[in-house]
Amino acid sequence: MTVSGAKDFEPNVADYVEEAFERCGLEFRTGYDAVTARRSMNFLFADWANRGLNRWTIEQVSQTMVSGISQYPVGTITATVGSSTNLVIGNTITGALSGATAVVLTKPSSTTITLSIPTGTFTSGETISSTASDESGVSTTITANPSISDVQATVDILSAVIRRDDADISVSRISRDDYLSIATKSTTGRPTQFYVDRLIKPVVKVWPTPENSTDVIIYDRLVRIDDAGASINTVEIPFRFYPCLAAGLAYYLSLKRAPDRVQMLKSVYEEEFQRAAEEDRDRASFSIVPSYSYLSAS
Repeated sequence: MTVSGAKDFEPNVADYVEEAFERCGLEFRTGYDAVTARRSMNFLFADWANRGLNRWTIEQVSQTMVSGISQYPVGTITATVGSSTNLVIGNTITGALSGATAVVLTKPSSTTITLSIPTGTFTSGETISSTASDESGVSTTITANPSISDVQATVDILSAVIRRDDADISVSRISRDDYLSIATKSTTGRPTQFYVDRLIKPVVKVWPTPENSTDVIIYDRLVRIDDAGASINTVEIPFRFYPCLAAGLAYYLSLKRAPDRVQMLKSVYEEEFQRAAEEDRDRASFSIVPSYSYLSAS
């Protein structure tokens, strides 16, 4: 018996589109066919995010917290500046032309800083200044308005811990109502709870407010699948999800192009989705041990 010896089958966007058209009983012909199919594929990815399916896109993020600061972007906002040396973590910078503001969270290098979600839009090349009791009118320049795309890619936070002195301590997620009902949000200490405000630019709010600038919040976040781009691009999914994507795209296209096949293709998609979701679940060791009282009685 002769086999290929290859295990690198990886369909690109065009392969999925052609497969979906064939399942709809249609022929892929025009450039617009590709446009409408890619659009449907991106809507399909959004559906998967809503169902919590794309667990292979989980990323772990570490954010050193700042004393007195209780709110942080879910992701990283990095700005390039002329010099970060004299900027103080926890203080607010202001654009001289734009009036935009943001809080300095970390200083990864002498020319980069990470920020809270900016209020306003910084102007490329403008002077930024920070005046506070621990600064003397510090100013430098900001190369460009920092991108928030990393934050906007967040779907949700799955779990979080607070690391202090190399020990990780679990923190509990609370709802919006629970967070709003906290009477003294300015209370400081080691955070024990967090709330995810799932805005277009999501933020995580911790309570109590951090009492130092050394504790680190570490969280697993679910991020979006990369958009379906050019036809030659591959798709950011593992091998076991190939059938689910092909079936889902065929179903979505049938809603627009093959209404007589909608029910059949929807059924196939849901079956493939169920198999993929079951395969993607977390696994853990499981054992059953009889209780001591049962063993004694026997």
